[in-house]
Amino acid sequence: MSKNHLIKPHGGSLINRTTKANTTGLHSIEITEDLANDVENIADGIFSPLEGFLGKQDFESVVSKGRLANDLAWTIPIVLDVNEVTASKIKESHDVLLKTPQGIGVAILRVDEVFTFDKEKTVKGVYGTTDSSHPGVAKTMSMQDYLIGGKIDFVQRPEETEIRKYRLSPLQTREEFLKAGWNTIVAFQTRNPPHVAHEMLQKTSITTRDGVFVNPIIGKKKSGDFVDEVIVKCYETMIKHYYPPNRCQLGTLHTEMKYAGPKEAIHHAIMRQNFGCTHIIIGRDHAGVGNFYDPFAAQKIFDDFPELEITPVFFPAFFYCRKCLTYTNPKACPHNDDAKEQISGTKLREMIQNGQAPSEFILRPEVSKIILDHPHPFVD
Repeated sequence: MSKNHLIKPHGGSLINRTTKANTTGLHSIEITEDLANDVENIADGIFSPLEGFLGKQDFESVVSKGRLANDLAWTIPIVLDVNEVTASKIKESHDVLLKTPQGIGVAILRVDEVFTFDKEKTVKGVYGTTDSSHPGVAKTMSMQDYLIGGKIDFVQRPEETEIRKYRLSPLQTREEFLKAGWNTIVAFQTRNPPHVAHEMLQKTSITTRDGVFVNPIIGKKKSGDFVDEVIVKCYETMIKHYYPPNRCQLGTLHTEMKYAGPKEAIHHAIMRQNFGCTHIIIGRDHAGVGNFYDPFAAQKIFDDFPELEITPVFFPAFFYCRKCLTYTNPKACPHNDDAKEQISGTKLREMIQNGQAPSEFILRPEVSKIILDHPHPFVD
């Protein structure tokens, strides 16, 4: 890749589905906040090469092969589900206005087809399980019975809020990377505040690259995860106090966590390639939940998608070793667990709920303070 030329978007070009089309007189349906986020992600090219919600052929190919019907890598179905009554009405309309719960008409859906789908086959293909205790399985099984496929035309942004101030489109991130003089950019996907080990992992990654794009997921998460506001404030603070200038860019990604493990790791990589990142950090149990996936399944799956232009950077678990006197990993550290500063998510939540600050080798004091000072740091 030549200087001042960033990596190509997935599929070759960035999608732009914004327009000033007239919405007067269109039949409208209400969509959830998370679906509204996905509509905006389609419009801005974050989901390139998608131009709308998947049609039947693409949907079934994604579920069975992790690829679109044209064989391009795509592992997570981006779909709009409706009930039978709505499906019948939509069949009579070529164009439908998609409205947020606040009544804002954000996009026109150019309806191509309405179809039913096999939910059990879908969850097995995407999540590798039909166990309803998996949040992605439970979400899919509760969906309406019909899917609508078609391109979208985005007509109005939702109101700006404090949590959206770091939302960036691929055009914006690519401009920022070029302005910073970065040619090699490593993406860091997260749904949690930064552990010091995560910070060290990021800094290790950029010792041989120009910068890191910290890209937290903002959107619906499972009970017990940290709330969005806490995640963003913690990263603001970490970057302010512990990063040198022009080495870290913070930008939020507004979409729902799927907890699809390896399939979601590929999805995360594709989105970050669209943002302009050349590399993505894939750690232990990336996008996993419970014990549904082998801890390194999200790394192994990249062997099945060698054509992706973004390069995964694989790391085992990071921790501080009191004998090595550094942040390290099992490949480099010979010492037993007694020498390691590490903590489970469950234990961390217990400590925070009891007002206890974790060790400074686990969380920076400034990060601990933000979490402890927040009245409700966890999703109910």
